[in-house]
Amino acid sequence: MPQLKDNLDTTDLKILNALQANARISNADLSAQVNLSQTPCLRRLRKLENSGLIEQYSTRLNHNMLGINVSAFVFVKLNKNTSSKAAEFEAAVSAFTEVLECCVLAGVHDYSLRVAMADLQAFESFLKDKLANVEQVENIESTMILNQTISRLSPILGI
Repeated sequence: MPQLKDNLDTTDLKILNALQANARISNADLSAQVNLSQTPCLRRLRKLENSGLIEQYSTRLNHNMLGINVSAFVFVKLNKNTSSKAAEFEAAVSAFTEVLECCVLAGVHDYSLRVAMADLQAFESFLKDKLANVEQVENIESTMILNQTISRLSPILGI
């Protein structure tokens, strides 16, 4: 199956980059930014949405203003990395609201979790009372995030 990327032109890429910078941009501003009149711009946008390339629109919240002051990467090794154990682990951690992302890894660790919570006490509680009690977990290592200097949901597309 050919990738949709092969069917994107420069205008489509400009639309996608503009949406990544500001998903709430008006169609009037978007069309001006990509040098296209409003109707064809909206038609292209709908085509990108309907193709599944644009999966969703979301809101990024300011964690500090919400009292979420601790973020970390938590690396997990399962006691047995089988499909069924992995599925059970993923189901367990999906219920933890502290988990923002869960990624399957190749290498020393089986999973990487990006987590966020109010303070170090909450982080310790998450590790000891929640994650360490997941049956499939053999080992946990964590690294605190001191400052996030770049945050993107997708790479910037080359034009």
